[in-house]
Amino acid sequence: MADPASAARTLLRLNTAYFQSKVLQSAVELGLFALLAEEPATAETVLDRLDVRARPGVDFLDALVGLGLLERTDGRYSNRPEAAVFLVPGAPGYLGGSIAQHARRHYRSWASLTDVLRNEPAAAGSPPATAGGDPAKVQLDFHKDFENLDNVRRLMGHMDAFNTFVAHELGRCVDWSRHRTFLDVGGARGNVAAHLVRAHGHLRGGVFDLPAVRPLFDEHMAALGTASQVGFTAGDFFTDPLPESDVVILGHVLHDWPPAAREQLLARVFTAVRPGGSVVVYDAMLNDERDDAVALLQSLNCSIMRDGGSEYTVAECRGYAERAGFRFESAERVESLTGDLVLIASKPS
Repeated sequence: MADPASAARTLLRLNTAYFQSKVLQSAVELGLFALLAEEPATAETVLDRLDVRARPGVDFLDALVGLGLLERTDGRYSNRPEAAVFLVPGAPGYLGGSIAQHARRHYRSWASLTDVLRNEPAAAGSPPATAGGDPAKVQLDFHKDFENLDNVRRLMGHMDAFNTFVAHELGRCVDWSRHRTFLDVGGARGNVAAHLVRAHGHLRGGVFDLPAVRPLFDEHMAALGTASQVGFTAGDFFTDPLPESDVVILGHVLHDWPPAAREQLLARVFTAVRPGGSVVVYDAMLNDERDDAVALLQSLNCSIMRDGGSEYTVAECRGYAERAGFRFESAERVESLTGDLVLIASKPS
């Protein structure tokens, strides 16, 4: 080993990477970036308004300076441009909803990784894991997540942080001139659908999701001015019929379910797609070499958060689609937060 000290430091940084995560998450939870969006402020002002103790608070603020999220000039703190764009509520690229969701749920659930790997009961407050995944149990977990409107609102913010970036790519890599209608299955409050109808004026879209999402969908469509172009159908995509459409989108959906459930869902989608139409699937799919750490960590996240969940390879996704009756057309890596891959398959005319 040429430089053992450097190697040891690398391991130590990896071991304590969560320090940085928690500083960012706490800053979002405390409303720090929203406060500094009003005007630059001294440490005393910031700590007083956020009700933070002085001794750890100053280190906290200066750590955020060191991480490149804040600036400190003449004793006053302000948001750096990256923080202003992505961490201030109301900003078009706001990621705080996802960051807060990771603080509330994902961070605690990841503490059970060793138990998940050993297939033992997960730590308190975390979902248990089973070897093959139980679709009925995962379905129950989803319904529990949607019982409380405030929880649903937080979940929608988390989803939108990711799908906003994918939406722009879908507008580019799918030939929408061939189609007139689409259905976003598990499309949440319609963020992707709204982008598509605004980018392609001839399109009319639909969202299929659980009934609890409807009020937030109506609210979001009204805010974006797309209520007349995107409709909502309430239901469970494993038990209720899917509306017929030229294109059906499955975005960040299949990775929540075990393989048998994925095949079942694509079979239902095949019935809903009109002849000559397409299914569009996007997820952080794994490469065949299985050496993409970002995608593999995302796959682990799916396993921890949902019983039987995981990412999957392009070849596996192609197999799901072809066994449902679709004909594979293309697969393309797109510019998104999780390096998603978009797979398109068509239904014979």
